[in-house]
Amino acid sequence: MKVLFLIPYPLNSAPSQRFRFEQYINLLKINNIEPVFQSFIGVKTWKVLYLNGNLYLKIAGLLSGFFKRLSLLFGVSKYQYVFIHREASPVGPPIFEWVLAKVLKKKIIYDFDDAIWIAQTGKENFLTKVVKNPGKVNKIIKWSYKVSCGNSYLKNHSLKFNKNVVLNPTTIDCESLHFKIKDQNTNKVVIGWTGTHSTMMYLEHAIPFLRKLYVAQNFKLIVISNLKPNFAFPEMEFVKWNEHTEQEDLLRMNIGIMPLADNEWTKGKCGFKALQYMALGIPAVVSSVGVNAEIVDQGINGFLCESETDWLNYLTDLINNAQLRSEMGKKAREKVVNNYSVKSNQENFLSLFS
Repeated sequence: MKVLFLIPYPLNSAPSQRFRFEQYINLLKINNIEPVFQSFIGVKTWKVLYLNGNLYLKIAGLLSGFFKRLSLLFGVSKYQYVFIHREASPVGPPIFEWVLAKVLKKKIIYDFDDAIWIAQTGKENFLTKVVKNPGKVNKIIKWSYKVSCGNSYLKNHSLKFNKNVVLNPTTIDCESLHFKIKDQNTNKVVIGWTGTHSTMMYLEHAIPFLRKLYVAQNFKLIVISNLKPNFAFPEMEFVKWNEHTEQEDLLRMNIGIMPLADNEWTKGKCGFKALQYMALGIPAVVSSVGVNAEIVDQGINGFLCESETDWLNYLTDLINNAQLRSEMGKKAREKVVNNYSVKSNQENFLSLFS
C-alpha cells in the first residue's frame, strides 16, 4: 500500500511533523505501508522562512510549492490514501483538497494538532501577511475520509463536520529519543523551556514572575528554541535547538515549564512541551489549559497553575526539594510511557490507514 503524505515543511525540520507522524515511518514500513512525502516548502525556503528579508526567495518558494502540488495531481492515482498534515497549501482556499476528495475521489486522512480554524497572525514572517484562509479547515474536515486530532478539544470540533474522527495524541519516542532519566541531584537548579519562536510569547509573558522568583531563589533559566529570545533575564542561557543534541539539552533542566494564555487557540495545543519534559523524568509545571490538565496529574507528576501565586509556590517547592523533583519525575515518565508514547499509540496510528 502506498500513502502520499502532503506536509508543510521538509522532513526532520518541524516539531509538529516529528511528533505527529515522522516517528511512525518505520512502523508504517514494517506494516507494508510505503509512505511518500512531498513538502510544500522546500529546504532552501525553509532555512529563510522565519528570517527577515529574502522576500524574493520566499515568493519563489511559494510558487514552487504550488507547482509541486499541481504536478502531483497527475500521479495521485497510485496512492490508496492521501495523508494531509494541517493543509495542502499554507495560503488560499482548499483547492487541492477539493480536487483530491471530490474530483479524484481520494481518501484523505486529515491530521492537525492546533486549533487552525482560528485565525492567527504573526509579525515576523511573510506567509502570515498573506491570506491564510483558516476557514478552509472545516471544509477539509468535512471532505476527509478520516480526521486525526491531537486532543479531545480538536476532536470535538471535528465531530461537528465528520463522524470519522480519531483521537491521535501527540506522542514521544521513549525508547530511541527520550530514554534517559534526569538525575535531580545537581548543585544548581535549572528551570527550562523549549519551543519554537511562534510560542516564545508565552514564555515572555512568564518572565515577570520568573524575575520575582529569581530574587528569592537560586536558579538558572535555559531556553531551547530555533531563534534567540528578545527578552533579558538575569541568568539565562539560550540553546539553539538541534535534533542531534535535543535529549541532552533537555536533560540540563531540573524543571520544565509550559506557560500558556487561556483562550480558544491554546485549548487546541497538544502539550508536547510537557510530554518532552516528563518523558525524561523532568517534572512539568504548566498552565492549567486544555490538554495540559489531562497530561499532568496535579501534585503527582507535575503541577497545574492557574495564577502567578501558583507558579511561584510550585516552582519554589520544586527548587528546594530534589527528592520531590525525582519522585515526580519518575511518575511523569510512567505517565508518558503508558499513555503518550509511540509504542502505546502504535495500533491507534495504524488504524488511520484502514
